[in-house]
Amino acid sequence: MENLPSHNNKFNRVTLIVLDGAGIGEMPDAEAWGDKGSDTFGHILESRPVNLPNLQRYGLGNIRPLKGVPALAEPRGSYGRCALRSNGKDTTTGHWEMAGIILEKAFPTYPNGFPHSIIDQFIRETGVPGILGNVPASGTEIIKELGDEHVRTAKPIVYTSGDSVFQIAAHEQVIPLPKLYEICETARRMLDGQHKVGRVIARPFLGEPGGFYRTENRHDYAVPPPRENLLVALEDEGLDVVCIGKIASIYDSNGVTEDRTAKNNEQSIDQTIDVLNNDSRGLIFSNLVDFDMLFGHRRDTEGFARALEHFDSRLPEIEAAMRDGDLMIITADHGNDPTFPGSDHTREYAPLLVYGKNARAGVDLGKRDSLADIGQTIAENFGLRLTAGRSFLAEISGD
Repeated sequence: MENLPSHNNKFNRVTLIVLDGAGIGEMPDAEAWGDKGSDTFGHILESRPVNLPNLQRYGLGNIRPLKGVPALAEPRGSYGRCALRSNGKDTTTGHWEMAGIILEKAFPTYPNGFPHSIIDQFIRETGVPGILGNVPASGTEIIKELGDEHVRTAKPIVYTSGDSVFQIAAHEQVIPLPKLYEICETARRMLDGQHKVGRVIARPFLGEPGGFYRTENRHDYAVPPPRENLLVALEDEGLDVVCIGKIASIYDSNGVTEDRTAKNNEQSIDQTIDVLNNDSRGLIFSNLVDFDMLFGHRRDTEGFARALEHFDSRLPEIEAAMRDGDLMIITADHGNDPTFPGSDHTREYAPLLVYGKNARAGVDLGKRDSLADIGQTIAENFGLRLTAGRSFLAEISGD
């Protein structure tokens, strides 16, 4: 981490909003990931007329041709798209890259389930009476399939996905939350070396057979990121790093000065507005998880469309809470095309929309080489420099 020569910050606060899974078209290497033809935003907008007037005003339709969202001659924001340079297409990889961390080696995935040695160690170290599952699966489907047997046997359901995750589902009245979290902490400690998955995730549920449902008591246990990253750099400079939703867990709370709980998009938006209405200086970092968790993975195109419309409808409230010295950046961490086969993330560009009352409007930021460009821009604004990324601060600040 390097400090740049002292200068006045262009913006006092930067609000970074991640529309989880909202990619904007396949990357050149998508075919190698099995994702050729994926296009989250494009396919949702082709499914029906989607009303996104505020995103359009910021320049969404200027990024690339999108059905029903024509480009504007004078958008109020600046616009572009970011490639994912890292080797991966999951939550941790995308968010870490925003903070300046480029992963050359992908986190391990388990398309055939976890090896017997890992499962045997997990049973031994946690003391559970065995496990169910050990397959890649949709979280909602696997509790339908195995929830009844779990309730009878008290064996936790272990499963994974196309992401680097070790997920543990349990009924809250069979394995109480404190015990489930303890089991997950044990799994996090043992999954190291070649089996260092990106996240261990507690997936609690409730209900009766035929009507099981996941609760909002999910908890993620991420691999700690390298210390050389945006969040730690800002904290070291005495700046605020307010994280909303699952952001703090993605960075294992490193560099986080305040963690605001938010279990869904509505709560994340509410918390973002609340933080903007308070005094702070630094970064407000918010994740809107429903796009990915509820609609992308479940291949619910209509739900995804409605969630985009809802976010768009609340943008005026976010904008109203912004002060003259504030900047807002809207992006995504990867794609999750609900029209695409399977239930996994898709290797896509992330949209990039930038707005501030004192920021330049209508700047075409182009195809960026990396999501790290976002982190580098924020770092430069506060007189810092990350090891990865190319800043676009000068382009949006009018220098």
